[in-house]
Amino acid sequence: MASIAHVGYGYWGRNLARNFSELGVLDTIVDPDPDAAAAAAATLGAKAAAFEDVLSDPHIDGISIASPAEMHFGHAMAALKAGKHVYVEKPLALDVAEAESLHETALRSGLTLMVGHLLQYHPVYVKLRAMVEDGEFGRLLYVYSNRMSLGKFRREENVLWSFAPHDISMLLGLFGSEPSHVSAQGTVSHTPGIADMVTVQMHFPGGGSGHIQVCWMHPFKEQRLVVIGEKAMAVFEDSEPDWNAKLKLYRHEIDTSGPVPMPQKTDPELVAVPRSEPLRNECMHFCACIDQRQKPLTDGIEGLGVLRALQKAELALRENLEHQQEQKDVR
Repeated sequence: MASIAHVGYGYWGRNLARNFSELGVLDTIVDPDPDAAAAAAATLGAKAAAFEDVLSDPHIDGISIASPAEMHFGHAMAALKAGKHVYVEKPLALDVAEAESLHETALRSGLTLMVGHLLQYHPVYVKLRAMVEDGEFGRLLYVYSNRMSLGKFRREENVLWSFAPHDISMLLGLFGSEPSHVSAQGTVSHTPGIADMVTVQMHFPGGGSGHIQVCWMHPFKEQRLVVIGEKAMAVFEDSEPDWNAKLKLYRHEIDTSGPVPMPQKTDPELVAVPRSEPLRNECMHFCACIDQRQKPLTDGIEGLGVLRALQKAELALRENLEHQQEQKDVR
């Protein structure tokens, strides 16, 4: 069984550490705050150590990284060079060249490199993606994802980098390719230079399109993925408290035989999905990849695809915000 060291016991890192502990694989906690690391280790039945000590510990098989995003590349590369398998929270890195270097290093060393795109391990999304791949929707026409809530506001990154990696990962998975074109618009309302709401449009080589809307100043929580295909439509409502109602299938048809397309509506069908926790599934998958030498579902290649789309969206967003500022200056 894999032995895991976890780096970063913050807002999200503590959830990863807890899951690895409950799986019986957590060996060590690393955190910049030694007292926090020691307290967490005592709670979770692990030990606390410095990052350098973890790298040199032959007992450690893999390292889970949930440090601040700007530290992902440095921590992951050090771990790979030390011969450790690596799980790194999204984003894989902040720069495509750095992400490519991580992927190449892992590949050359025969090590696991896995990215924390959590929704890929959500059983409802897994079911939805399988339905798409089985042809139940026909050709995908349009897919969109909304991820909105009130907070958590950040100063170190905008809402695009904080929220959208999950949604980009899902859209790329459904369409089976990276987008051929990406555009973005946003709004800065509270912290100078930090976008609080962003909309990203993507067009894919097969002719399908989609958009993502992310916002942390929304009056209520909404996590909704909508898939529109030639043969059927579906809604994955992750903010729906009733598990059995999270995935609804609509077998609507559009009659195009006349001069004007006419919809033929049907009642939604609830799609049964066995319940399990996405984060637990993700942590189990990382351990299985180490123990059984499996290829991660969200490997370096998948992480690179998401990062390339993110960077294109960030460039488009900057242009949009600069244009907005120019218009304000003129007025």
